[in-house]
Parts: sequence; structure tokens; C-alpha cells
Amino acid sequence: MRKSGLLLAVMTTAVLTSCYYYEGPTPCPAIAQASVVSVTIPVSYVPDVGTLRLKACQDGVCREDAVELRPGSVSVDQGCSPDGVCSATASPDGTLIGMLFLDSLTESSMAVTATGISRDGQPLPVRTLEFRPRGAFPYGEQCGRFVTASVVLDAEGLRAGPA
Repeated sequence: MRKSGLLLAVMTTAVLTSCYYYEGPTPCPAIAQASVVSVTIPVSYVPDVGTLRLKACQDGVCREDAVELRPGSVSVDQGCSPDGVCSATASPDGTLIGMLFLDSLTESSMAVTATGISRDGQPLPVRTLEFRPRGAFPYGEQCGRFVTASVVLDAEGLRAGPA
């Protein structure tokens, strides 16, 4: 009887452990990728920018439009509860952000031109940048590649933004 009880205990532990550590396919988030070029204007340049237009050219196709600028923010960690529920909140950081929507976005070279009007009505300097959008697998390779294109516009010019 002792061997049967031990065998039952081992089998039960094995079954429970295998359920707990199941390594099946990881589910992917139901998030669609937007084909956009995002622009960030740092706090130091915000007082100089009234309106902004972006033009993006990639693979022989160009798209140009006025960009609606909105307040930027950073995520502030709110911590985790004892039962493992974690949260964060958005906090304004003084930047401005905007997006130019494209029909498609690839990892091939892209030229972006920024023009605009300052808050005092003067034209902003025309800034152009050629760069490559970045591809990554933020949710794992099973969920597909996400391509992002971001730029930063400041008094020094236009540069590739963070991934």
C-alpha cells in the first residue's frame, strides 16, 4: 500500500506540475500595427513650433500632410499588488507628439521632411532625414514583426527616434 500511495502522490504531482508549467503557444495580443511615422518634439523646442507638416517617401511612394500635435507623456509605474496585478499611469512630460499615417511601412530606407510655422508666424527651417524604420518582435516571433518609424524634431534638426 505504501508504494501505491507514493506512486499516486508522484503521479498527481507530475500532472499538476505539467499543467502549471504548460509551454504551449504564447497568445499574441490583438493589436494591429498602424503604418505611421511618429514625430516627437522635445520640451526645449515646443515653444518654437506652431504647426507642423511631414512628408515621408518610401519605396517610390510619398505621403504629406499636416500633423496634429498632442501633448506627450511618460508611463509612471504604479507598482504591483500582492496578488501580482501591476499598473501604470500616463503623466504629461511637456513634449509634443504627432503621427503621419501611411498606406504601408517597410524596413526599406525612408526620407522624412518636416516643415512648419513657428508660434510667432515665421517658417520653421526645412529639415530632412533619410533613415531606415526598425523591425522588431515585441511580442515574440510567433506574433510577427512590427515595423516602427519615429523621428525627433528639435532646434538642431531631424533625427531618428527611439525604437
